[in-house]
Amino acid sequence: MKKFLLFLFILSFLVILGGFFYWQKEKKIPSKGVLNCAKEGEKINRNPLIGSTDIKCCFGLVEWRESRSFSICLKPTKEGIVIDSPKENEKIKSPLKISGKAKGNWFFEAEFTAELYDENENFLGNAILTAKEDWMTENFVDFEGTLEFSQPQSENGKLRFLSANPSGLAENQKIFEIPIQFEKIKYRKVLLYYYNPEKDKDETGNIKCSRDGLVAIEKEIPVTQTPIKDTINLLLKGKDNLKSEDIAKGITTEYPLEGLKLKSVNLKKDGTLILEFEDPLNKTVGGACRVGILWFQIEQTAKQFPEVKKVQFLPEELFQP
Repeated sequence: MKKFLLFLFILSFLVILGGFFYWQKEKKIPSKGVLNCAKEGEKINRNPLIGSTDIKCCFGLVEWRESRSFSICLKPTKEGIVIDSPKENEKIKSPLKISGKAKGNWFFEAEFTAELYDENENFLGNAILTAKEDWMTENFVDFEGTLEFSQPQSENGKLRFLSANPSGLAENQKIFEIPIQFEKIKYRKVLLYYYNPEKDKDETGNIKCSRDGLVAIEKEIPVTQTPIKDTINLLLKGKDNLKSEDIAKGITTEYPLEGLKLKSVNLKKDGTLILEFEDPLNKTVGGACRVGILWFQIEQTAKQFPEVKKVQFLPEELFQP
């Protein structure tokens, strides 16, 4: 009898101990969740207790349920969305105009998102797509948005649409994508003129605040119908265009100036280039030396174009001491 009771005690202890370790094991593995995956088809290590499982990853997300038994991908869906522009495999360039129709459940606060990737899943940019009418409906709602993107490293890519998902739950996330192609962009070289005070000193070592201190930095811009405007806008980005080695040489600039914006560019037949700016914070006024250098930078940058003979600024109070 005593042996039998001892046997029951040991058996009960082993059952309890086994249950404890099983619970410890199971609590480390959520019954439901989302994993990031880098590339389609990559083996995903869901949990050290399980090991790797060969999963086809969809759109950078994998969802698993009853984690010890199986994993499932979030499948793409065309349900509830129609893309009018761009079309599948259309050649696109930045900025990209996006339009279409989606049912109300794609939106939250009248918005959802589009993301652009190259064929290697490199992220290039995103856009907020906005409903053009009341979005709180089960019907289709027109939407539009503009996506500016960086230079792709491949000829092909994908435009991915992600529904708004305020719940954060994977099962509520709708994803749709279309294949696209990137237009091949031609580039041209231009010069941006910056300032080096070390190159602008007189015989006694005083800074002259003259054009002698201007230094050209070579850049490439896409070939467009507005090269002068594009080049000056790039110049106005200022320090963003300077490399560390340029700064080490003493090359500098006060651009960008807060609020300063190029409104229009008008080249007259006589070669006079009229540049109209907005300067709501009066950042272009100040001492004669400072504003002179700001003026010279734009003037010299514009005059690299042979058709520009003279530069005129509007309004006239710009770059005044």
